[in-house]
Amino acid sequence: MKTPLVIFGSGEIAQLAHFYFSSDSKYEVVAFTVDAAYLTETIFCGLPVIAFEEVTRQYAPEQYELFIALSYSKLNAVRKEKYLAAKALGYRLASFISPRATVLNDGRIGENCFIFEDNTIQPFVTVGNNVTLWSGNHIGHHSTIKDHCFIASHVVVSGGVEIGEQCFIGVNATLRDHIKIGEKCVIGAGVLLLADAEPEGVYIGAATERSKVPSTRLRRI
Repeated sequence: MKTPLVIFGSGEIAQLAHFYFSSDSKYEVVAFTVDAAYLTETIFCGLPVIAFEEVTRQYAPEQYELFIALSYSKLNAVRKEKYLAAKALGYRLASFISPRATVLNDGRIGENCFIFEDNTIQPFVTVGNNVTLWSGNHIGHHSTIKDHCFIASHVVVSGGVEIGEQCFIGVNATLRDHIKIGEKCVIGAGVLLLADAEPEGVYIGAATERSKVPSTRLRRI
């Protein structure tokens, strides 16, 4: 028998969560919930949507689990706030770990984690609570990802790296081994980070500029 699950959110992340939990998990999604101020529809993905302020009346924490399906808005602060609010109501927070991910860290993964396909999590890695690992990342051995982080696709985290709380790491970023990333850092797409990052640091890679030569003048393409 599957465990009934309520998803917080009604956007793209929530739709993805519904897809993944319904396809490859022990959970059955039964409803969605959002703050009353954002309740604009009563049906989402064919399931009821109710106000978060009323969720315990219809879906008691003793019988249902919750998943916070939000992005990295305000440097993960919104997802953190709702995670803590759900915990305060007594809910157990579900995690989704794709069966198509390679997970070798003996299950050291916290609550409310969203780990997509093609992630490689090597031995002795620790993943905290409320962490999102989009598809295709490499998390090297003995690394630690603390709570409320969001790591986009195809990031390389080398061995022995420590990532502080509420960090965002963009697509194709590379972190060298044995460095420490302070809390609330933003590591942009394509960044190569070779040294420690102080808290609240912002690292932005250089964007590729358009060539002065138009495509119609290229001879080999």
